Amino acid sequence: MQNIKNIIFDYGNVIFLLDFKKLKDGWNSIAISNPDVFFSHGVQDPIFDAFDKGHVTASQFRDFIREKSGHPELQDDEIDSAWNSLLLGVDKGTHETLAALNKKYRTFLLSNINPIHYEYIMNYLKDEFGFESNDHLFEKTYYSHLIGLRKPDSVIFEKVLKENGLKAEETLFIDDIAANLEPAKALGIQTFMMKAPDTVQDFIKREGLL
Repeated sequence: MQNIKNIIFDYGNVIFLLDFKKLKDGWNSIAISNPDVFFSHGVQDPIFDAFDKGHVTASQFRDFIREKSGHPELQDDEIDSAWNSLLLGVDKGTHETLAALNKKYRTFLLSNINPIHYEYIMNYLKDEFGFESNDHLFEKTYYSHLIGLRKPDSVIFEKVLKENGLKAEETLFIDDIAANLEPAKALGIQTFMMKAPDTVQDFIKREGLL
């Protein structure tokens, strides 16, 4: 990590912890067969890409789940509960680390996300931390469903670089999925792959970024 002036953070499993085993159990609870193929870490049905890009509404997504499960009687809250079951939360001290980094570097959030998860997380941040959003922790936040782009499309990285006048070689991107790092690398961005049990707090300390 050399000459870092800008840091772009993924959200899930970098800042906000996820549990894909809980999600598998959630899908099973509403009769989704082959949950590992339907949606797991790095593997997913095409509906999820469309949902992340805002091309599918929450209502359309829920109707797809009803069809996929063969249970048209499923209620919205049952579907949302299953889908949100992978969302764990933010470790103590992580927000403080991000706030400190935002004072030293230009920091950005770049998340593949959808309306159901977004609503859950915003409510979680307010209930647990009194935050209205993540906006105060970063110079700018990019949520895929709001901008119509998602990783690993290279255009989303080009957008962040161009809009903010960032030099790729001075920028670090942190993500937990290898496929998302490749287009960033191709643009000359420095990258780091976050893998449990490593944490963003440990990484920042280890690399001497604070």
